[in-house]
Amino acid sequence: MTPVSDCRAEQLLHDLVAIASPSRHESKAATHLVAWMRAQGYDEAFIDDAGNAVGIRGAGSRQIALLGHIDTFAGFPPVRQAGRRLYGRGAVDAKGPLCAFAAAVQRAKLPDDLQVVVIGAVEEEAATSRGARYAATQYQPDYCVIGEPSAWDRITMGYKGRLLLDWTWRGGLSHSAGQEPSPAERAVVYWQRVKEACDEINAGIGSIFARLDPSLRDIHTWQEGVDGIAEMTVGFRLPPGVDPRELTERFPPADGATISARGGELACQSERNSPLSREFRRAIRSCGGAPRFVYKTGTSDMNVVAPLWNCPILAYGPGDSTLDHTPQEHIDLEEYLRAIAVLTTVLQAL
Repeated sequence: MTPVSDCRAEQLLHDLVAIASPSRHESKAATHLVAWMRAQGYDEAFIDDAGNAVGIRGAGSRQIALLGHIDTFAGFPPVRQAGRRLYGRGAVDAKGPLCAFAAAVQRAKLPDDLQVVVIGAVEEEAATSRGARYAATQYQPDYCVIGEPSAWDRITMGYKGRLLLDWTWRGGLSHSAGQEPSPAERAVVYWQRVKEACDEINAGIGSIFARLDPSLRDIHTWQEGVDGIAEMTVGFRLPPGVDPRELTERFPPADGATISARGGELACQSERNSPLSREFRRAIRSCGGAPRFVYKTGTSDMNVVAPLWNCPILAYGPGDSTLDHTPQEHIDLEEYLRAIAVLTTVLQAL
Protein backbone atom coordinates (compact mmCIF):
# COMPACT_ATOMS: atom_id res chain seq x y z
CA MET A 1 0.00 0.00 0.00
CA THR A 2 1.52 3.31 -1.12
CA PRO A 3 1.52 5.90 1.67
CA VAL A 4 -0.86 8.77 0.96
CA SER A 5 0.93 11.94 -0.17
CA ASP A 6 0.70 15.31 1.56
CA CYS A 7 -1.24 16.59 -1.44
CA ARG A 8 -3.86 13.83 -1.19
CA ALA A 9 -4.11 14.26 2.58
CA GLU A 10 -4.81 17.96 2.07
CA GLN A 11 -7.33 17.17 -0.66
CA LEU A 12 -9.21 14.87 1.72
CA LEU A 13 -9.55 17.68 4.24
CA HIS A 14 -10.60 20.22 1.60
CA ASP A 15 -13.22 17.86 0.17
CA LEU A 16 -14.64 16.93 3.57
CA VAL A 17 -14.85 20.56 4.72
CA ALA A 18 -16.68 21.37 1.47
CA ILE A 19 -19.46 18.92 2.43
CA ALA A 20 -21.86 20.52 4.91
CA SER A 21 -22.46 18.15 7.83
CA PRO A 22 -24.20 19.82 10.78
CA SER A 23 -25.36 17.47 13.51
CA ARG A 24 -27.96 14.93 12.28
CA HIS A 25 -27.06 15.66 8.63
CA GLU A 26 -23.71 13.88 8.35
CA SER A 27 -24.48 11.12 5.82
CA LYS A 28 -22.86 12.74 2.74
CA ALA A 29 -19.65 13.49 4.61
CA ALA A 30 -19.57 10.02 6.18
CA THR A 31 -20.06 8.38 2.78
CA HIS A 32 -17.19 10.43 1.34
CA LEU A 33 -14.79 9.53 4.15
CA VAL A 34 -15.66 5.82 3.94
CA ALA A 35 -15.07 5.84 0.16
CA TRP A 36 -11.68 7.53 0.70
CA MET A 37 -10.61 4.96 3.29
CA ARG A 38 -11.64 2.10 1.01
CA ALA A 39 -9.68 3.61 -1.88
CA GLN A 40 -6.62 4.01 0.34
CA GLY A 41 -6.47 0.32 1.26
CA TYR A 42 -8.09 0.11 4.68
CA ASP A 43 -8.96 -3.48 5.60
CA GLU A 44 -12.54 -2.40 6.34
CA ALA A 45 -14.48 0.82 5.83
CA PHE A 46 -18.19 1.19 6.45
CA ILE A 47 -20.99 3.29 7.92
CA ASP A 48 -22.24 1.72 11.15
CA ASP A 49 -25.78 1.60 12.54
CA ALA A 50 -25.43 5.01 14.20
CA GLY A 51 -24.26 6.67 10.98
CA ASN A 52 -20.59 6.86 12.01
CA ALA A 53 -17.89 6.57 9.35
CA VAL A 54 -15.59 3.72 10.44
CA GLY A 55 -12.28 2.53 9.00
CA ILE A 56 -10.19 -0.36 10.33
CA ARG A 57 -6.58 -1.37 9.67
CA GLY A 58 -4.83 -4.36 11.19
CA ALA A 59 -6.11 -7.43 12.98
CA GLY A 60 -3.94 -7.53 16.09
CA SER A 61 -4.95 -8.34 19.62
CA ARG A 62 -4.35 -4.77 20.83
CA GLN A 63 -6.69 -2.04 19.64
CA ILE A 64 -6.47 1.74 19.50
CA ALA A 65 -9.57 3.80 18.77
CA LEU A 66 -9.12 7.15 17.06
CA LEU A 67 -12.46 8.79 17.78
CA GLY A 68 -13.12 12.02 15.93
CA HIS A 69 -16.39 13.61 14.90
CA ILE A 70 -17.67 14.29 11.42
CA ASP A 71 -20.51 16.64 12.34
CA THR A 72 -19.95 20.36 12.70
CA PHE A 73 -21.45 23.36 14.38
CA ALA A 74 -24.27 25.05 12.46
CA GLY A 75 -23.60 27.52 9.66
CA PHE A 76 -21.60 27.13 6.50
CA PRO A 77 -19.19 30.00 5.79
CA PRO A 78 -17.61 29.93 2.33
CA VAL A 79 -14.91 27.30 1.84
CA ARG A 80 -11.75 28.90 0.50
CA GLN A 81 -7.99 28.63 0.65
CA ALA A 82 -5.74 31.63 1.21
CA GLY A 83 -2.11 30.61 0.97
CA ARG A 84 -1.68 27.70 3.37
CA ARG A 85 -4.86 28.47 5.30
CA LEU A 86 -8.02 26.47 4.62
CA TYR A 87 -11.22 28.25 5.66
CA GLY A 88 -14.55 26.53 6.25
CA ARG A 89 -16.84 25.00 8.83
CA GLY A 90 -15.16 22.01 10.45
CA ALA A 91 -11.65 22.83 9.24
CA VAL A 92 -10.66 23.01 12.91
CA ASP A 93 -13.63 21.48 14.77
CA ALA A 94 -13.14 18.75 14.01
CA LYS A 95 -12.62 17.54 10.43
CA GLY A 96 -8.98 18.62 10.64
CA PRO A 97 -8.20 16.16 13.45
CA LEU A 98 -10.40 13.46 11.88
CA CYS A 99 -8.69 13.70 8.48
CA ALA A 100 -5.31 13.69 10.24
CA PHE A 101 -6.37 10.39 11.86
CA ALA A 102 -7.40 8.89 8.53
CA ALA A 103 -4.20 9.92 6.74
CA ALA A 104 -1.87 8.84 9.58
CA VAL A 105 -3.45 5.38 9.84
CA GLN A 106 -3.04 4.91 6.09
CA ARG A 107 0.63 5.95 6.26
CA ALA A 108 1.70 4.07 9.39
CA LYS A 109 3.57 0.77 9.33
CA LEU A 110 1.53 -0.80 12.08
CA PRO A 111 2.93 -3.35 14.51
CA ASP A 112 1.57 -6.83 13.76
CA ASP A 113 -0.32 -7.00 17.06
CA LEU A 114 -2.09 -3.63 16.67
CA GLN A 115 -5.50 -2.87 15.18
CA VAL A 116 -6.53 0.73 14.60
CA VAL A 117 -10.15 1.85 14.36
CA VAL A 118 -10.88 5.32 12.97
CA ILE A 119 -14.35 6.59 13.88
CA GLY A 120 -15.93 9.73 12.43
CA ALA A 121 -18.73 10.06 14.98
CA VAL A 122 -22.05 11.79 14.43
CA GLU A 123 -23.85 14.25 16.72
CA GLU A 124 -20.86 15.28 18.84
CA GLU A 125 -21.93 18.91 18.54
CA ALA A 126 -25.37 17.93 19.86
CA ALA A 127 -26.00 17.06 23.50
CA THR A 128 -26.91 13.53 22.37
CA SER A 129 -23.38 12.39 21.35
CA ARG A 130 -25.15 9.59 19.49
CA GLY A 131 -22.12 8.41 17.54
CA ALA A 132 -19.80 8.10 20.52
CA ARG A 133 -22.43 6.40 22.66
CA TYR A 134 -22.93 3.77 19.97
CA ALA A 135 -19.20 3.29 19.39
CA ALA A 136 -18.72 2.79 23.13
CA THR A 137 -20.86 -0.36 22.88
CA GLN A 138 -18.99 -1.77 19.87
CA TYR A 139 -15.34 -1.58 20.89
CA GLN A 140 -13.16 -2.06 23.95
CA PRO A 141 -9.84 -0.45 22.98
CA ASP A 142 -6.54 -0.59 24.82
CA TYR A 143 -5.89 3.07 23.92
CA CYS A 144 -8.07 5.92 22.72
CA VAL A 145 -7.30 9.26 21.07
CA ILE A 146 -10.11 11.80 20.75
CA GLY A 147 -9.89 14.01 17.66
CA GLU A 148 -10.17 17.61 18.86
CA PRO A 149 -8.06 20.68 18.05
CA SER A 150 -5.35 21.51 20.52
CA ALA A 151 -2.48 22.61 18.20
CA TRP A 152 -0.08 20.03 16.83
CA ASP A 153 2.31 20.26 19.79
CA ARG A 154 -0.24 20.15 22.64
CA ILE A 155 -2.04 17.23 24.28
CA THR A 156 -5.45 17.63 25.90
CA MET A 157 -5.74 15.66 29.12
CA GLY A 158 -9.16 16.65 30.40
CA TYR A 159 -12.53 18.25 29.75
CA LYS A 160 -15.04 19.85 32.07
CA GLY A 161 -18.47 18.28 32.45
CA ARG A 162 -21.77 19.70 31.28
CA LEU A 163 -25.37 20.19 32.32
CA LEU A 164 -28.27 21.92 30.55
CA LEU A 165 -31.35 23.05 32.48
CA ASP A 166 -34.50 23.96 30.55
CA TRP A 167 -36.64 26.32 32.69
CA THR A 168 -40.29 27.03 31.85
CA TRP A 169 -42.92 29.30 33.42
CA ARG A 170 -46.54 29.65 32.34
CA GLY A 171 -49.23 31.75 33.96
CA GLY A 172 -51.81 34.50 33.62
CA LEU A 173 -50.64 37.80 32.22
CA SER A 174 -51.02 41.11 34.02
CA HIS A 175 -50.81 44.70 32.84
CA SER A 176 -47.30 46.00 32.37
CA ALA A 177 -48.14 48.93 34.66
CA GLY A 178 -49.01 46.53 37.48
CA GLN A 179 -46.83 45.02 40.21
CA GLU A 180 -46.74 41.39 39.00
CA PRO A 181 -43.44 40.39 37.38
CA SER A 182 -43.61 39.60 33.67
CA PRO A 183 -42.65 36.12 32.37
CA ALA A 184 -39.32 37.54 31.19
CA GLU A 185 -38.63 39.09 34.60
CA ARG A 186 -39.34 35.74 36.30
CA ALA A 187 -36.77 34.11 34.02
CA VAL A 188 -34.18 36.79 34.82
CA VAL A 189 -34.74 36.33 38.57
CA TYR A 190 -34.04 32.59 38.27
CA TRP A 191 -30.92 33.22 36.16
CA GLN A 192 -29.61 35.78 38.67
CA ARG A 193 -30.18 33.31 41.52
CA VAL A 194 -28.19 30.65 39.65
CA LYS A 195 -25.37 33.07 38.82
CA GLU A 196 -25.08 34.37 42.39
CA ALA A 197 -24.99 30.82 43.78
CA CYS A 198 -22.21 29.87 41.36
CA ASP A 199 -20.25 32.99 42.33
CA GLU A 200 -20.42 31.85 45.96
CA ILE A 201 -19.30 28.33 45.05
CA ASN A 202 -16.37 29.71 43.03
CA ALA A 203 -15.16 32.11 45.73
CA GLY A 204 -11.43 31.61 46.23
CA ILE A 205 -11.04 29.21 43.29
CA GLY A 206 -8.44 30.49 40.84
CA SER A 207 -8.27 27.63 38.35
CA ILE A 208 -10.72 27.96 35.45
CA PHE A 209 -10.85 24.16 35.20
CA ALA A 210 -11.96 23.96 38.85
CA ARG A 211 -14.74 26.55 38.58
CA LEU A 212 -18.46 25.95 38.09
CA ASP A 213 -19.33 28.10 35.07
CA PRO A 214 -22.97 29.00 34.32
CA SER A 215 -24.15 30.50 31.03
CA LEU A 216 -27.48 31.79 29.76
CA ARG A 217 -27.91 29.87 26.50
CA ASP A 218 -31.37 30.97 25.38
CA ILE A 219 -34.41 32.89 26.60
CA HIS A 220 -37.69 33.80 24.91
CA THR A 221 -41.29 34.66 25.83
CA TRP A 222 -44.63 34.65 24.07
CA GLN A 223 -48.39 34.74 24.69
CA GLU A 224 -50.99 32.00 24.26
CA GLY A 225 -54.52 33.20 24.98
CA VAL A 226 -54.54 34.79 28.43
CA ASP A 227 -51.28 33.11 29.46
CA GLY A 228 -47.74 34.31 29.17
CA ILE A 229 -44.94 31.77 28.68
CA ALA A 230 -41.22 32.08 29.27
CA GLU A 231 -38.62 29.48 28.37
CA MET A 232 -34.93 29.62 29.15
CA THR A 233 -31.94 27.29 28.90
CA VAL A 234 -29.15 27.61 31.44
CA GLY A 235 -25.91 25.76 30.77
CA PHE A 236 -23.19 24.73 33.21
CA ARG A 237 -19.58 23.69 32.67
CA LEU A 238 -18.77 21.37 35.54
CA PRO A 239 -15.42 20.94 37.30
CA PRO A 240 -14.22 17.51 38.44
CA GLY A 241 -16.23 16.10 41.31
CA VAL A 242 -19.54 17.78 40.46
CA ASP A 243 -22.37 15.39 39.59
CA PRO A 244 -24.93 16.79 37.11
CA ARG A 245 -27.82 15.13 38.96
CA GLU A 246 -26.83 16.64 42.29
CA LEU A 247 -26.34 20.05 40.71
CA THR A 248 -29.89 19.98 39.30
CA GLU A 249 -31.25 19.65 42.83
CA ARG A 250 -29.33 22.74 43.95
CA PHE A 251 -31.35 25.02 41.65
CA PRO A 252 -35.03 24.17 42.14
CA PRO A 253 -37.53 26.39 40.31
CA ALA A 254 -39.89 28.76 42.11
CA ASP A 255 -43.13 30.65 41.40
CA GLY A 256 -44.72 27.67 39.63
CA ALA A 257 -41.88 27.23 37.11
CA THR A 258 -40.54 23.82 36.08
CA ILE A 259 -37.10 22.62 35.04
CA SER A 260 -35.85 19.60 33.12
CA ALA A 261 -32.22 18.50 32.88
CA ARG A 262 -30.41 17.14 29.84
CA GLY A 263 -26.93 16.73 28.41
CA GLY A 264 -25.38 15.81 31.74
CA GLU A 265 -21.75 14.70 31.53
CA LEU A 266 -19.15 14.29 34.26
CA ALA A 267 -15.79 16.02 33.89
CA CYS A 268 -12.91 13.74 32.92
CA GLN A 269 -9.16 13.85 33.47
CA SER A 270 -6.66 11.34 32.13
CA GLU A 271 -3.30 10.16 33.43
CA ARG A 272 -0.45 12.41 32.29
CA ASN A 273 2.17 9.67 32.39
CA SER A 274 0.31 6.90 30.57
CA PRO A 275 2.07 4.92 27.79
CA LEU A 276 -0.08 6.82 25.28
CA SER A 277 0.87 10.21 26.65
CA ARG A 278 4.56 9.28 26.69
CA GLU A 279 4.48 8.26 23.03
CA PHE A 280 2.77 11.50 22.04
CA ARG A 281 5.37 13.55 23.87
CA ARG A 282 8.18 11.63 22.19
CA ALA A 283 6.56 12.03 18.78
CA ILE A 284 6.02 15.78 19.19
CA ARG A 285 9.67 16.21 20.20
CA SER A 286 10.83 14.10 17.25
CA CYS A 287 8.91 16.46 14.94
CA GLY A 288 10.58 19.53 16.44
CA GLY A 289 8.01 20.58 19.02
CA ALA A 290 7.92 21.11 22.78
CA PRO A 291 4.90 19.16 24.08
CA ARG A 292 2.50 20.80 26.52
CA PHE A 293 -0.57 19.59 28.40
CA VAL A 294 -3.89 21.44 28.29
CA TYR A 295 -7.28 21.08 29.97
CA LYS A 296 -10.40 22.26 28.17
CA THR A 297 -13.38 24.09 29.64
CA GLY A 298 -15.76 22.54 27.10
CA THR A 299 -16.82 18.92 26.63
CA SER A 300 -16.04 16.31 23.99
CA ASP A 301 -16.71 12.66 23.27
CA MET A 302 -13.96 11.91 25.81
CA ASN A 303 -16.57 12.62 28.51
CA VAL A 304 -18.75 9.89 26.99
CA VAL A 305 -16.28 7.05 26.36
CA ALA A 306 -13.61 7.53 29.03
CA PRO A 307 -15.69 6.11 31.91
CA LEU A 308 -16.79 3.14 29.79
CA TRP A 309 -13.52 2.19 28.09
CA ASN A 310 -11.33 2.86 31.12
CA CYS A 311 -8.11 2.87 29.08
CA PRO A 312 -5.31 5.40 28.50
CA ILE A 313 -7.01 8.28 26.70
CA LEU A 314 -6.23 11.81 25.56
CA ALA A 315 -7.35 14.29 22.91
CA TYR A 316 -5.16 15.48 20.07
CA GLY A 317 -5.50 17.31 16.79
CA PRO A 318 -4.29 20.26 14.74
CA GLY A 319 -5.98 23.62 14.81
CA ASP A 320 -6.64 26.63 17.03
CA SER A 321 -9.67 25.82 19.20
CA THR A 322 -10.44 29.52 19.71
CA LEU A 323 -11.67 29.46 16.10
CA ASP A 324 -14.25 26.75 16.83
CA HIS A 325 -17.78 27.74 15.69
CA THR A 326 -16.63 31.15 14.40
CA PRO A 327 -17.15 32.62 10.91
CA GLN A 328 -13.34 32.80 10.60
CA GLU A 329 -12.74 29.08 11.27
CA HIS A 330 -9.61 27.98 9.42
CA ILE A 331 -6.64 25.66 9.74
CA ASP A 332 -2.98 26.05 8.83
CA LEU A 333 -2.24 23.19 6.41
CA GLU A 334 1.38 23.00 7.54
CA GLU A 335 0.16 22.35 11.09
CA TYR A 336 -2.24 19.73 9.73
CA LEU A 337 0.66 17.89 8.07
CA ARG A 338 2.74 18.08 11.25
CA ALA A 339 -0.09 16.51 13.21
CA ILE A 340 -0.25 13.66 10.67
CA ALA A 341 3.47 13.10 11.19
CA VAL A 342 3.03 13.01 14.98
CA LEU A 343 0.13 10.55 14.76
CA THR A 344 2.01 8.33 12.32
CA THR A 345 4.98 8.21 14.69
CA VAL A 346 2.75 7.36 17.66
CA LEU A 347 0.98 4.52 15.84
CA GLN A 348 4.24 2.96 14.74
CA ALA A 349 5.76 3.30 18.21
CA LEU A 350 2.79 1.65 19.90
